[in-house]
Amino acid sequence: MNFIKNNLANALTLGNLFSGCVGAIHLITGDYTVTGLCLIFSLVLDFFDGFVARALKANSNLGVQLDSLADMVSFGLLPGLTMFKALEPFGNTLAGIDFPFEIQYLGLVVTLFSCLRLAIFNIDDEQKYYFKGLNTPSNTVLIFGLYYAFQEDQSFGFLFDNAGILILLTFVLSWLLISPVKMIAMKFKSMKLKDNYPKLVLLIGALIILAVFRTVGIPMVVIYYMLVSMVFQKQLTS
Repeated sequence: MNFIKNNLANALTLGNLFSGCVGAIHLITGDYTVTGLCLIFSLVLDFFDGFVARALKANSNLGVQLDSLADMVSFGLLPGLTMFKALEPFGNTLAGIDFPFEIQYLGLVVTLFSCLRLAIFNIDDEQKYYFKGLNTPSNTVLIFGLYYAFQEDQSFGFLFDNAGILILLTFVLSWLLISPVKMIAMKFKSMKLKDNYPKLVLLIGALIILAVFRTVGIPMVVIYYMLVSMVFQKQLTS
C-alpha cells in the first residue's frame, strides 16, 4: 500500500510523459486532433501529479526530477515541433534571402528555452505563488492552439503566411519563458478575496473568451493570461 501511495504521483507524471511522446509523434504525422487530445491529457496529469503528491505527502526529489523531464517533452519538445511544422513550408527562404539551412529548425529555439526555463524553475525558490516568466504549459497551449486553429479553419492566417512573423513570435515567446515578468500561478495563499483577485479576473475573463470564441479562444486565453499578469504585477508578490 505504501508503494502505491509513494509512487502514484510519479505514475501520473510518467503518464504525462507518455502522452507527450504520443502527441509529438502524431504532430509529426499531421494528426493534429490526436496531438491536441494528448496535450489536454498531459495538462491534466501535470496538474494532478503535484496535487496528489501534496495530498498523500509523497513529495520527493525523484518526483521533482521526473516532473521536469516529462514537461520537457510535453511542454518543451511539442511546442518546438509545432513551430518546426509551421515554418516547414518556407524552406530555406526568409524575406527573399536564401539561407544555407532550412529555417524551420529555428522553431526548435522554443525547445531550448523551455529546457532553460524548467531548469531555472527547479532552482528558484521564489516561484511558489507566482511564476517568473511564461510557464511552459501555457506557452505550449498558445503555440499549438494557434497552429491548430490555423489548420482547422485558417484562423490566425496572418501569422502562418509570413515566416518573419513566425520567427519573431518564436524568439519573443522564448524570451518570455525566461523573462523576469511575473505571471499568475493558480496556487492560493488564502481564501481571502484580496489575495486571489487577479486569479478571479483571469478565470472569469477566460471563461467568457472560451464561451464566445470556442476553439479559437484557447490561444486567446493565454494572451489574456499574460496581459492580466502584467496588469497585476505588484499584487502577485504582495
